[in-house]
Amino acid sequence: MGRLFVVNLEGKIYSCRHCRTHLALCEDIASKSFHCRHGKAYLFNKVVNVSIGEKEERMMITGLHTVADIFCVGCGSIVGWTYETAHEKTQKYKEGKSVLERYKVSGPDGSNYWHSHGAHIGGSDADDA
Repeated sequence: MGRLFVVNLEGKIYSCRHCRTHLALCEDIASKSFHCRHGKAYLFNKVVNVSIGEKEERMMITGLHTVADIFCVGCGSIVGWTYETAHEKTQKYKEGKSVLERYKVSGPDGSNYWHSHGAHIGGSDADDA
């Protein structure tokens, strides 16, 4: 295996809640109106220090999407997913963007998001559809 190079970001950073590896900048948030099984999730224009899993078709609240789970390169924890293809025309803006689940990342101030027992269950997606 090769050497692991980790990108260190500067500014307001979202990081892996397990190992604190930097994942994204606050300024790269495209939307905060997404939901996942554990509660809130944010759509980012750019994420770093993730590996991408296998592509799969998932039916979400806003329709069928081709997505791949993303994993922290520091510890291997799943931190969200990336949109490869949106099959609905109105959802094309998601393509190439990634979602980080707030339950799995620490915020810029070091805070963790804890889901409530009434968290959304089912297909993960935006609630702005």
